[in-house]
Amino acid sequence: MDTTIIILLILFCTGASFVQRVCGFGFGIFIMTMLPYLMPSYGEATTLSGMLSAAQSVYILFTHYKYINWKRLIPITITFLIVSFFAIGYVANASESHLKLLLGIILILIGFYFLFINGHIQVKPTLRLQISMGSISGVMGGLFGMQGPPAVLYFLASEKGKEEYLAMAQTYFLIGNVAMTLFRAHHGFLTHFVCISWLYALIGVVLGSILGKIIFDKISAETLREIVYVYMIISGIVAISS
Repeated sequence: MDTTIIILLILFCTGASFVQRVCGFGFGIFIMTMLPYLMPSYGEATTLSGMLSAAQSVYILFTHYKYINWKRLIPITITFLIVSFFAIGYVANASESHLKLLLGIILILIGFYFLFINGHIQVKPTLRLQISMGSISGVMGGLFGMQGPPAVLYFLASEKGKEEYLAMAQTYFLIGNVAMTLFRAHHGFLTHFVCISWLYALIGVVLGSILGKIIFDKISAETLREIVYVYMIISGIVAISS
């Protein structure tokens, strides 16, 4: 593997892990702005993203597992697993240029949504909401490796405290990413290159988690989110024009 790719993997994984640790989500959103251009194929990029996000979730859950409420977690998770299975099947047959175009559009839409709309919409944690958000999350996770935004809307509505929110979201991401890794392996996306990249990028997971924990009380999470969302919009524009 090229040394430049290794360095970029570690750097971007550190940034993604930092964002995830401070905001509770965003690993896949951040890392997928660059992975499609570093990996041999788009499918391998989403596979690596999911494996790294799962590792990040394990790290966070180590201290938050006691806050998990399975009753509120199971319906949205089952819905996600079913939908993501079929979405990954679509990735296996779609052209990479088409997928990168869709990725760029999604990045722009998510960036604008969280910058200007999120926080102005109030939702209730109903079964219908779980199925709806699980379905949208399944599509986004299967196609783009970024299932976070729809799920976050649900967990912010269903959980009262930040510890509960963090535990529920990370458990959801862990289960989803492990399952999607198996789905992607079935389609041939879990390659030797992905496994070697994962080992190198784990350095970034640890570094980003440590930095995120240190900075958590020293920086406004809202300020960090705004920076990330603007970065997403710019990355989306670049993806569409490339």
